[in-house]
Formats: sequence, structure tokens, C-alpha cells
Amino acid sequence: MKFEVFVTLKNGVLDPQGKAVENALGNIGLSSIKNVRQGKYFTIEVDEHNEEKAKTLVKSSCEKLLANETIENFKFNKIQ
Repeated sequence: MKFEVFVTLKNGVLDPQGKAVENALGNIGLSSIKNVRQGKYFTIEVDEHNEEKAKTLVKSSCEKLLANETIENFKFNKIQ
């Protein structure tokens, strides 16, 4: 099974990389774009036939390594 994982900063957490992208977009004439936030995207393939077990493994991966839950949120979806 294959999953996509999205990790984003929580609201209220400063995002200097997103701000730098926003400023760069303004500098190239796209000044109407506002409030850019950056994040991380992963695809994970799980060698498991039971969907609930696979989801548990992906969730555990997010909690233990992929996301810092103090400042980040995560969500994931099964794909294919």
C-alpha cells in the first residue's frame, strides 16, 4: 500500500522559509500572493495487506520521526 504524508507547521509558528518564498514571489512581480507556508511531503510504501495495520505504521512513522508534533501537524492519505 502506498500513502502520501503532508507535514505542515502549526498555525502561529513562525515560518521563515515560507516568508522568504513569499518575498521572492513579490520580487518577481507576484505581489498578490500572500501568507506562503512551507511544509514537507513524503510518499511511503508499506508492505502490509491489512489497511488498518498499514495506517498504524504510517501514523507511528509520523509521530516518531517525520513530524515534530510540538510545532507541526501531519495528515496522510492512502493513494493508488
